[in-house]
Amino acid sequence: MYTGGCDFATSRKGFWRRPSVRVPVLLTAFFLLLLTSFGAVGAEVSECRKLLILGEYEKCLEMASKAAGENRYEEEWRLLQAQALMATGRYPEAKEVIVNALSRYTTSIRSRMLACSIFRANGSSKRVESLLKEIDYLAGTRRWAYTDAKNLVALGDAALWLKLDARQVLDNFYNVAKKSDPEYREVYLASGNLALGKNDFETSANVFFEALRKFSEDPDIHFGLAQSFASGDREVAIEHLKKTLELNPNHVAAMLMRVDYMIDSERYAAANETLQQAMKVNPWSPEAWAYQAVLEHLDNNPKGEALAREKGLRYWAANPEVDHLIGKKLSGKYRFKEGAAYQRRALKSDPDHLQAKSQLATDLLRLGDDAAGWALAKEVNEEDGYDVNAFNLVALNDTMSKFETISNDDFIVRMSPHEKSIYGDRVLDLLGRAKKILCDKYGMELETPTIVEIFPKQSDFAVRTFGVPGVDGFLGVCFGRLITANSPASRVATPSNWEAVLWHEFCHVVTLSMTRNKMPRWLSEGISVYEELQENPVWGQSMTPEYREMVLGEDLTPVGELSSAFMAPKSGMHLQFAYYESALVVEYLIKNHGLESLRKILRDLGRGRKINETIAAHTEPMSELEKKFKAFAIARAENLAPDLDWEKPDIDPRRANVDELIASHPKNYWILTQQAKRLLQQKQYEAAKAPLRKLIKAYPKNVESADNPYALLAMAHRGLEEGEEERKVLETLSALSPDSLGAYLRLMEIGSEKEDWKSVETNGERYLAVNPLLPQPYRYLALAREANAKPDEAIDAYRVMLRLDPPDPAETHFRLARLLHEKKDPATRRHILQALEEAPRYRDAHKLLLAIVGGDKPEAAVDKPAPPPVPALKPASPAK
Repeated sequence: MYTGGCDFATSRKGFWRRPSVRVPVLLTAFFLLLLTSFGAVGAEVSECRKLLILGEYEKCLEMASKAAGENRYEEEWRLLQAQALMATGRYPEAKEVIVNALSRYTTSIRSRMLACSIFRANGSSKRVESLLKEIDYLAGTRRWAYTDAKNLVALGDAALWLKLDARQVLDNFYNVAKKSDPEYREVYLASGNLALGKNDFETSANVFFEALRKFSEDPDIHFGLAQSFASGDREVAIEHLKKTLELNPNHVAAMLMRVDYMIDSERYAAANETLQQAMKVNPWSPEAWAYQAVLEHLDNNPKGEALAREKGLRYWAANPEVDHLIGKKLSGKYRFKEGAAYQRRALKSDPDHLQAKSQLATDLLRLGDDAAGWALAKEVNEEDGYDVNAFNLVALNDTMSKFETISNDDFIVRMSPHEKSIYGDRVLDLLGRAKKILCDKYGMELETPTIVEIFPKQSDFAVRTFGVPGVDGFLGVCFGRLITANSPASRVATPSNWEAVLWHEFCHVVTLSMTRNKMPRWLSEGISVYEELQENPVWGQSMTPEYREMVLGEDLTPVGELSSAFMAPKSGMHLQFAYYESALVVEYLIKNHGLESLRKILRDLGRGRKINETIAAHTEPMSELEKKFKAFAIARAENLAPDLDWEKPDIDPRRANVDELIASHPKNYWILTQQAKRLLQQKQYEAAKAPLRKLIKAYPKNVESADNPYALLAMAHRGLEEGEEERKVLETLSALSPDSLGAYLRLMEIGSEKEDWKSVETNGERYLAVNPLLPQPYRYLALAREANAKPDEAIDAYRVMLRLDPPDPAETHFRLARLLHEKKDPATRRHILQALEEAPRYRDAHKLLLAIVGGDKPEAAVDKPAPPPVPALKPASPAK
């Protein structure tokens, strides 16, 4: 990435350098008078420009054409006339207007830059090259004439066309123009769009927000903000997109952005309708026809796709943007092979098209073609150090080059060396089991190995997955053959079951392969969550008090629109609910129509059949399905703890008299929960038992809510030193929860004290499924395996412990040495010496060393060390 301030390449007269020589005061005054003369284009021109900005293209054209017909001298009239013609798709007419303007304004940089865009849109590439040479000549010979903001922006645009360094264009032209005239809107548009083109969304947002303070009712500024937040805060993006279209209902780019969102959320009919509205404004928009080609592709209509692409290339046959946009959207639908083919088409038209190169690099990496993908990303970064995505990928490649690989015939797993040495084999074993079960279940044979990449840093996962480091909230993502996942190291604050995550993502591999990536988002996610529950009832998602309220309220999304629930959820809870509802639909389909009907649906989707048609063919029409599913979901919600009162009290229980509320609402879930929490805070442990037992009896599977009654009841028992009662409650909680680390650890402590080694092993394995990167569970597992005469497994546990910086390394080395000595392993001596190095007065270690030297067996009795302290048990976190 560019960091310095050095100048870039110069033209013959050196104009492309930032001026560094002071201009005499009188000459400066002359320039200011000159600029004022040229800038005063009159109220009529300002009115005409406003019509253009607000989308009144025909009125703008009429006004500008009239002025041009009257042979008015001002250049602005011809520029506005040409821009209005371009906005309405009349490219040849715009070309005619700009040709006349060029002959009239022989030294105008602005006319020539607009001409570049117009000639390019008409396919006249050679004319564009000659215009850029003219601009270069004029900039070198008439440097003094182009120092105002308008010309500086035009020259900055020219510098970008000439492929000069983008950061220096920003510093030497756009920023200078802004200082010269802070009220010139085009400088903000130029700077913001430059950052957008380089995927520098933070900078573009800052620029457009600065502009918004000056031009609050400018649709193009709002549109810039919509684009800046498109890949981040979708809600903010939609807000500014709506504002854009309020101010300019004919804003074609904004309409196409809506089309883009609609395609993402699989609202294809609405996308087509909006696309037709855009084409009424500009019937020959290349981008509009590119989106039409995408819709035809998704509709399995290759002839329509080819025709739409052909229309998009009508005036400029070598336009790389058409193929680039088609490919980018297809890749967004996980059709990376087809997307990559379109990027190659774009690069055939323009081998230097950096966006196509960057997208192709991403596609290749997601297809598993790492060598070509990384090489292309490096090439883009070398050509354009400002491209944020390429820079991030190159930096990530440096990190991943240090990863290590474990593999077999079915999987290639890449992990950090540290994590690979600790739980790499567990990952491979789990994936192997998933492949056997899920491929057999769905009748799918995978032809190539699945690639799995696990990242200790969330930012690296985000870059590999999304291209930028700031995207959070995802545990794993599947692209078809490739799975990327956050490791437990990145989820310390909010732990989750990594085994469930990998099972979920591998299920995507199976279903995406069956359908050739031609399945709706909701069905893909629904099957994966459903299969989590089939493998382990504590994985996946179940009905919760929050979900109950959403189902019985207004948050249940019609099945035909479920994919849209993933695109712009109102909150994180709404996104999780979309996963839950999708899984509930899959459960409904299998329960009422059988697994084979689901397999047939997947096969038909792979053949290109539409989702509603194939569902109707193998189950029931979508209208019937939606009606029956809604009843199914409502029944599931109403059957959640029916003996409890679920009505939320009007009075906040945290501030009201809870005893009075309990008297009037003795079965209310919310009041009982608040009563128990308050009693625990007051250390009234005995009193807290009653409401918690009532909650557990009425709702025995409540382990996913934030206020987990099992964890709260265990805290009460622990406060009263009722160890056995605490253990029983925690056993129930542990059997129901996929990620209650506090409960697992506490049960290992209790089991160790009581020498209940079966419980220790069970909860140790549960702990490792959430976080295998801490030493405590391995210590308990090693003790249990020693006690159960499993020396090899105990040795493995102690060895892993040593890689995790245990709190007592001397004890760990000593116990490992004892086991190795019994097996006559040469490593015994090294570990006993390391134990003594850590603790020179370790008596049992000295005895063992003497036994090793003397060739005797170690003494059987060894002092049992006290277990490490266990943190206070906390309620389980909400479901992820």
